[in-house]
Amino acid sequence: MNYFKKYSPFINLLFLFIIVNVILRIILLFHPITQSSFGPLEITKIFVLGFISDVFLFIIVSAFLWLYLLFLSNVKYEKYGYLIFGALVLLLLYVSFFNTILNEYGGSLPEIGISFIALKTIFFGLLLFLPKHRKAIRLVLFFITMFIFTLVIIQNAISEFFFWNEFGVRYNFIAVDYLVYTNTVIGNIMESYPVVPLFASVGLVTALLTYFIVKRAQPFLNHLPSFKEKVKGLGVYVVLVILSLTAIPLLAKQENSPNVYTNELQANGMFKFYTAFMNNELEFDKFYKTMPKAEAFALLQKQIQGINRESSLRTIKADSTELHKNVVLITVESLSEDFMTEYGNKKHITPFLDSLADKSLQFTNLYAVGNRTVRGLEAVTLCLPPSAAESVVKRTDNKNKFSTGSVFKQKGYAVKYMYGGDAFFDNMGDFFGGNGYDVIDKKTFQPNEITFANIWGVCDEDMYHKAIKEMNNEAKANKPFFNHIMTVSNHRPFTYPEGKIDISGMAKSRDGGVKYTDYALKQFFTMAQKQPWFKNTVFVILADHCASSSGKTELPLDKYRIPAMIYAPGFIQPEHVNTLMSQIDIMPTLFGLLHFNYNSKFYGQDIFKPTYQPRAFVATYQDLGMIKNNVLTIISPVKKVKQFQLISKAKPNVKEEFQSQYDEIPMLHLREDLVKETIAYYQTSAFLLKNKQLQK
Repeated sequence: MNYFKKYSPFINLLFLFIIVNVILRIILLFHPITQSSFGPLEITKIFVLGFISDVFLFIIVSAFLWLYLLFLSNVKYEKYGYLIFGALVLLLLYVSFFNTILNEYGGSLPEIGISFIALKTIFFGLLLFLPKHRKAIRLVLFFITMFIFTLVIIQNAISEFFFWNEFGVRYNFIAVDYLVYTNTVIGNIMESYPVVPLFASVGLVTALLTYFIVKRAQPFLNHLPSFKEKVKGLGVYVVLVILSLTAIPLLAKQENSPNVYTNELQANGMFKFYTAFMNNELEFDKFYKTMPKAEAFALLQKQIQGINRESSLRTIKADSTELHKNVVLITVESLSEDFMTEYGNKKHITPFLDSLADKSLQFTNLYAVGNRTVRGLEAVTLCLPPSAAESVVKRTDNKNKFSTGSVFKQKGYAVKYMYGGDAFFDNMGDFFGGNGYDVIDKKTFQPNEITFANIWGVCDEDMYHKAIKEMNNEAKANKPFFNHIMTVSNHRPFTYPEGKIDISGMAKSRDGGVKYTDYALKQFFTMAQKQPWFKNTVFVILADHCASSSGKTELPLDKYRIPAMIYAPGFIQPEHVNTLMSQIDIMPTLFGLLHFNYNSKFYGQDIFKPTYQPRAFVATYQDLGMIKNNVLTIISPVKKVKQFQLISKAKPNVKEEFQSQYDEIPMLHLREDLVKETIAYYQTSAFLLKNKQLQK
């Protein structure tokens, strides 16, 4: 059968797909971010099982190629040509002048649909009415088609490389998000990388590869399969697809090495993207190990004092008069702890934060709950353990929750969320607006308020100037305010106004992004100190997550440790607090310092209460972890449980309270008490969210 001979386009593209993926695996294997060594068995799994997986995956994704090849024919022009051409003309007229399903979807889809049908009609007409030139026209169209398929293969490999370069993994939920927020992501790529030479090189390589594929396919084009051969070929292909659909999930289950990098390199990025797309929400009871609900809540009651029954509700009572001070919460984009001098950084890229930390209540053993901005926002707003799969921020049921904002509103505060970008991104506007916050984002800026912007939004200085204006207006209303500010400048492409720091924004470096973020924060405090409301304001500064989350294990703890501090001169005394805690505890702790009385549904706790039992939560989209008693417990889908003993790895010349690196040693015998506590936290929070018991 022509479809499976060496000159077949299907076979040639299959070879290209396999070769490109082998090269990609080799490159990723030796990439600096791949911080691991591999034994012979692991190398075998990566390349042998990876090869088999690639073959089966190509069979499935080549469905469009098969559709194209099956319709290559001369008979359709000779017997049914005028009928088909007339139908195409009528279809083109219909989509051009009448309301169709394409118009219902809106956006650019109608133009794309019309253009596609128009081109199809034109090319079919050329092939129909110019039979003497049909062979040459078909060759040109075949080249274009093969170019597109080849480009997809090459471009996907390059995209996987850049994704690995950023996150140290194959495609995951972040890649799915990037497909949704195309404008921002494409803009980020345009500003971060030398796009023109990169795309030009890709185009040239693709054209050369396409030339060789088309040249090898000449026998196929000269002797197109007959109808009988097409039926046979299609039958064989259908069998291969069924086999592939069965084999791919089985191969995915073999991604079971304790070395995360082995699993990621063995996997195929396209299939990882598909699974991420399909599993953006995970039913906890279905995918994770559970216990009887009554037992889970009984365990929760031992961890959080004051709750009873199937609830997290409890009454928080202070022993002093409430202090209704203004509160400014600043979550700093991608601020890893190791950017700061105290944690061992020698580059001095956070001079202001270093000085501010010395004057603040500094939490030196605090962990981010996740590796995305929405996870950090969820943690400081809802004070809950991270939910399985997608963040609450991005779910449809994300409104009217019991939140830090709702507590402040009960106390008579004005409540705002301020973000220098478009709050549509990551569903932030919908989440904060739906939970009672007034949203200030880039859309609210006047042209004269923007001095510099990139794809992520206005620079931090512009955001802080806007924030000062808003706070001055709020102060005139004679009521306290709570403003949550999310920064944007410490994010790729790391561009910012020139002349502010000694690293040019043209360098597009992480160090420059960090240093400018620090500089802008200094400018904010310089402005704030001149305002009449400053002395009555408490500032909370912490990272949303670390700059990188990749590591040798599912949850590398040094990639989750973040700086956090509360600054209020004359009110909060400077101190280092080395109590193990989580992002979800920062705001309940602040409420304790302000002596707030309120009914709480938070899982986060005031760490200064004698009833607080130190623990921290860390998670990816699927792996949910808890740190307690120097043990990291991880629960994962398919009801898996792992535990790691945490052995401190001392950094030289770093004080004990700032040591953040651990060897995570797999435990052969699980500590069942910690396993049950971990399950109890996550199972009960998932239950309460699902049953709408965490509403305000």
